[in-house]
Amino acid sequence: MKDINFIIVGVGGQGTVLAGDILAEVGMMTGCDAKKTDVLGLAIRGGSVVSHVRWGDKVDAPMSMRGTVDYLLSFEPIEALRQLDFLNTKSTIVYNEYKIPPVTVTSGLNTYPSDEEIDHALKESAGNIYSINATEKAIEIGNVKTVNVMLLGALTVFLDIDLETWETAIKKFVPKQLADANLEAFRTGREMMKAKESIT
Repeated sequence: MKDINFIIVGVGGQGTVLAGDILAEVGMMTGCDAKKTDVLGLAIRGGSVVSHVRWGDKVDAPMSMRGTVDYLLSFEPIEALRQLDFLNTKSTIVYNEYKIPPVTVTSGLNTYPSDEEIDHALKESAGNIYSINATEKAIEIGNVKTVNVMLLGALTVFLDIDLETWETAIKKFVPKQLADANLEAFRTGREMMKAKESIT
């Protein structure tokens, strides 16, 4: 198979690294060589956290080269904007609509981009853009900490891999007592994405 390059990005505390672990595990479970690396900003202070994951027949390095990412999964809109250089016209973006203003915004140094500015920037950089409000939905179904797995569920709509594989990987990495909540979030995210249409 050709390499498939993923970037998962969020802010500290959103479970970005865990989502990357699950994604890499799914790649290996389906017979791919899979590699992963994480780039942690000031994660404990709400800084950016980025996981690069690559699947392929033989993967030498996990870091995605600029312009080569197939799927960008972003847990926050601004975090998606930080990764645009990695995308191309065939890339697919799945992002969480819920906004977490960075320190530069909360301190008054910058303003948060409008929805129109975000949409325009994403459309200029990728071929397919989808969004759901995973945070709002996760709160509604009872556990905001499942946002990461809910967004993974949304991503699965674009990948031809059976759900049992995904669910096995999720159960391997999430705490046992939270397995049912995460599986519910995963399935919810998948259904939410099925109901969406691209904004491109």
